Amino acid sequence: MKLTHLLKLTAVAIPFALASCHSQKNVVVDKNTAPIDTVKQNLFQRVNSNQVEAQFVSSKVKFSVEIGQQQITLTGNLRMKRDDVIRLQLMAFGFVEAARIEFTKDYVLIMDRINKQYLKAPYNYVDFLRNSGLNFYVLQALFWNELFLPGKQSLTAKDMTKFNSSSLGDGESIIDYEEGKMNYSWLTYEQSGRIKMANVTYRDNYQGNTQLNWDYKMFAPLGQKLFPSDMGITLTTPKKEVKLGIRLNYLGNESEWEPRTVVSNKYREVSVDEILRRFMAL
Repeated sequence: MKLTHLLKLTAVAIPFALASCHSQKNVVVDKNTAPIDTVKQNLFQRVNSNQVEAQFVSSKVKFSVEIGQQQITLTGNLRMKRDDVIRLQLMAFGFVEAARIEFTKDYVLIMDRINKQYLKAPYNYVDFLRNSGLNFYVLQALFWNELFLPGKQSLTAKDMTKFNSSSLGDGESIIDYEEGKMNYSWLTYEQSGRIKMANVTYRDNYQGNTQLNWDYKMFAPLGQKLFPSDMGITLTTPKKEVKLGIRLNYLGNESEWEPRTVVSNKYREVSVDEILRRFMAL
């Protein structure tokens, strides 16, 4: 597969991996779970106590994409500003920026540096994201190893009563929330409260289910807390499975960078439909 083709794939794989994935552990949740009790409250408090307090997170990143027999690995940079922006810059040959993906509170920006093309669109332009309530704050929670509710910027004590939880034994519990055709679940370590895996499932009896599985494989120190440093993301649709790997190195709190990318007039804007057609045709 040509490098330019793989870079196009990489640039569109991340935003649409919010839709997705095949769980590596069969989780059975009791839908008749009793109302929240002290045990559940303590578990939720432990999960929330792991939240990293830094406003900025920065790191070198090793990024991999796997679709069927095709694989590509790139290096780059990840920069995040709490409640504002997530930016991933991907490099070709180790020094040329080939693609940039930027998530802000209001839109998604995807830039193909090689072919001078870009997409800038609100989250509600993508059907799955709009229907399921997935937005910037959900993506931020996934990167930062946190619980979330669709459409919510942050969780209150009242919001926490909407979750169910069930012990799986062996020191692990499932936290679960269901809304319409969507199911959200988190596999957690009971003692530490760290999230081991997050799963988002969209159920469709006619077209088939779509899943997103976000696995947290390793954590590294960042300030006084631990931050996920090795993440595996799997998007499973009825027609395709995409696997992404994100490994962070040299975690820090770099803040001297501009949080918004200005697109040069030399770039040609492409539509959401065009990006989707290219993605599905790969």
